[in-house]
Amino acid sequence: MVDTHIHSMFMTSPPDDVNRVHEFLEQVWEDAPTIGMMDRFGFETALVELAANIFRHADIGNGLECNVRVETGDKRIVALLTDSGAKGNIYLGDADMPDEMEENGRGLLLIKALVDELHYERQGEVNQWRISKKLVP
Repeated sequence: MVDTHIHSMFMTSPPDDVNRVHEFLEQVWEDAPTIGMMDRFGFETALVELAANIFRHADIGNGLECNVRVETGDKRIVALLTDSGAKGNIYLGDADMPDEMEENGRGLLLIKALVDELHYERQGEVNQWRISKKLVP
């Protein structure tokens, strides 16, 4: 039997920021105690980095709204994010880490390294993101 939990959160930025994501995940982890610390750490780091990128790059000065849905199961944890921000010029293919002196360009590469799936698409007026991580048995 699969033990599945679904959690949802709505944010408006500003004033919400990545601290709200950390608080949200505290409840997710409380309801999914069998998820190990390494899986939690990797997934949380990826989700917080994704939210930070959305707040930083998709907001063109008017603020934005973001829905976050996290589903935990016995074998996988998945996050779906939908935001009202600007359309991104997103490249999710293979790329090298930028030079250490570069200030940008690491976020999506970090996320890809921490999860098994990172997907982005623009649907009408919203950006849709999906990250998924297989759980270590």
